[in-house]
Amino acid sequence: MYMNGEWVRSIRSSVRDVLNPATGSVVGTIPAATREDAARAVDYAHEAFQTWSRMPAPSRAALIIIAGEKIKQRKHEIAEILTLEQGKPLAESIGEVMIAADYLIWYGQEARRIYGETIPASAEDKRIIVIRQPVGVVGAITPWNFPASMIARKIGPALAAGCTVVLKPADATPLTAVKLMEVFHECGFPPGVINLVTGKGSVVGAEWLSNKKVSKIAFTGSTEVGKLLLQDAASQVKRMTMELGGHAPFIVFDDANLDEAVEACLVSKYRNAGQTCICANRVYVQAGVMEAFTIKLLEKVKQLKIGDGMEPGVEIGPLINEEARSKVLQQVEDALGKGARLLHGGKRWEPNNSALSYGAFVEPTLLTDVDESMAICMEETFGPIAPLITFRTEEEVLAKANALEFGLAAYAFTQDLGRSIRISEGLQYGIVGINDALPTVVQAPFGGWKESGLGSEGGRQGLDGFLETKYISIKMV
Repeated sequence: MYMNGEWVRSIRSSVRDVLNPATGSVVGTIPAATREDAARAVDYAHEAFQTWSRMPAPSRAALIIIAGEKIKQRKHEIAEILTLEQGKPLAESIGEVMIAADYLIWYGQEARRIYGETIPASAEDKRIIVIRQPVGVVGAITPWNFPASMIARKIGPALAAGCTVVLKPADATPLTAVKLMEVFHECGFPPGVINLVTGKGSVVGAEWLSNKKVSKIAFTGSTEVGKLLLQDAASQVKRMTMELGGHAPFIVFDDANLDEAVEACLVSKYRNAGQTCICANRVYVQAGVMEAFTIKLLEKVKQLKIGDGMEPGVEIGPLINEEARSKVLQQVEDALGKGARLLHGGKRWEPNNSALSYGAFVEPTLLTDVDESMAICMEETFGPIAPLITFRTEEEVLAKANALEFGLAAYAFTQDLGRSIRISEGLQYGIVGINDALPTVVQAPFGGWKESGLGSEGGRQGLDGFLETKYISIKMV
């Protein structure tokens, strides 16, 4: 683990292997931290906060930007580790590493622009000043599906705001975090500013939630776990930023450019084997174009290449584990049992290469005649399954899209300007893509409504969760 500027062993923990989800081969070995390890990291971060928070913003900015640039220089090395431990195609991993670097560079630049304000006073001898100050030590808990970008999206604004960080990456994908820590170390960040603890969330997270030196938790993960964290944080009114589960509607109106909508659906649904919080989960297609859209999409889905993400040309890698595959296939079975039709896929993918027999592969799947009674329309899928649902009117599809407790991302495809405005304002989601299946950029906020999260990451809004507002009233004497 990485603590106080040094690589350290656990006090008394065991170690475990990190496995390649495609082949089952050992990628590396990491310690499973104890609560004492987690507390030790917090102590270092708390001590470092005293000086890092007072460092001039341009000095902090320079270090953060240098780290982002170094990550770009080492993108192939980091991306290879990412693919080996996570399974996504190497081209996707390179793209993720690049956006991770961009998050750091963006927030390094924003560190210089944390502004306060003066407010006209009500008395001649008073002055009113508002300043913003860092919250303190941040516990960052990141997921396995984007093990580089989710780290940068939390560490970047935290460091820019003047906070120090203790990081716990997902237990399945910790080695990407190790590579990023190597970069931070090489850049010369002061000891204790960034610390890495590997292990179970039930151990590390429990310590950070109860530890009063941790002022904030930044978490990406499931809604179920997020609710538990909120309950535990309530006793200290600990600050929280949460990006939780999603169930994105993908709406295709009859006036849409169908070729563009099909390509967008393919990218949104099947990227990272469908293991993204903002990927299309329910594909609503207006009745007049359902047949044409289905034919075009089916042709594309049949062409998707599945296999080990390290192989050239592979577009669909394995799911993260067997449990994930079982859930996805259960959703398919439930849908078929309730009247859905299987157009393609729907089962385990059996590789010709015996080395891949370990992997939890699922064929890219397309279902039609789907309705809201099916589990796939209610539960987050996290797999390469696209369910097609017919609708007739704008009002009908808006009501269906908003019916769930999720509110992270939504998509709509139309060439009608008025409809674009109505649907984007009517969708109860934090992110809306109109004719755009890839809306995520570093300069814009990323966050969910309803049970999909609290606060935003990305953009200038991403800094807000790491800053406290202080009002100062001065009476001149």
